[in-house]
Amino acid sequence: MIAQVILNSNAKQLNRVFDYLVPENMVSNVSIGSRILVPFGNRKQIEEGVIVSFQETSPYQLKKIAQVEDEHAILEQKVELAKWMAKRYFCNLSDCIKLMLPPGTTTKIMENRVKEKNAFFLYLAKSSEAIEQAIEEKAIKSEKQIRALRFLMENEGAPASDLEMFVDVSKSVLQTLVKNGYLEMVEKQVERNPFLHKEITKTQNLTLTEEQQQAYEQIAEAMEDHLFSEFLLFGVTGSRKNRGIFATY
Repeated sequence: MIAQVILNSNAKQLNRVFDYLVPENMVSNVSIGSRILVPFGNRKQIEEGVIVSFQETSPYQLKKIAQVEDEHAILEQKVELAKWMAKRYFCNLSDCIKLMLPPGTTTKIMENRVKEKNAFFLYLAKSSEAIEQAIEEKAIKSEKQIRALRFLMENEGAPASDLEMFVDVSKSVLQTLVKNGYLEMVEKQVERNPFLHKEITKTQNLTLTEEQQQAYEQIAEAMEDHLFSEFLLFGVTGSRKNRGIFATY
């Protein structure tokens, strides 16, 4: 199998596909949109690229793909969109492909990329009945340990950091429960959510000024009559021209 690859480069002379041989042990791990590392020219440092298509033969003497970074970095539909954008706007295909990647993952310097975040999750290693029995028989005496266990009985698992914060226990308390076989600790990848702890305050609808209301009524009337008209809004910078009304034409 031969992969056609676009290199992560802004150079115009490299704005074309390069053929690379897919090693047999990688055939099942690559697809259109995969991010890979490949040798290029006489450089010792390997280059990053994205597979944009496959073919059976090539007129060139081919080098092999060195490594698969991400099997499904970009959906095939997005690769096709990037091709269309490059053709439509006369720009490098690699630049369009970069727009399809998550922020923080486009740099060639691996240390500067946004890393996937892993966290430790805690789960009950015994049934709730067995734990309640251990508490009644005083096998578990610590009030903090009991709080942590009962929290997990109600929530069916939680990140260790959340457990420490919500139940007010230390890492050593949780580690003791793991050591004694009451809890199980599992490392899992968590999805980054920049809005997770952001408080969003609900606001009231903005009241239009007299001039904004007049402009809005003219635009609304044109839209209702299916008239494709252009409207030019006048106002100083910061006068909220874009917040007061929206026009479609």
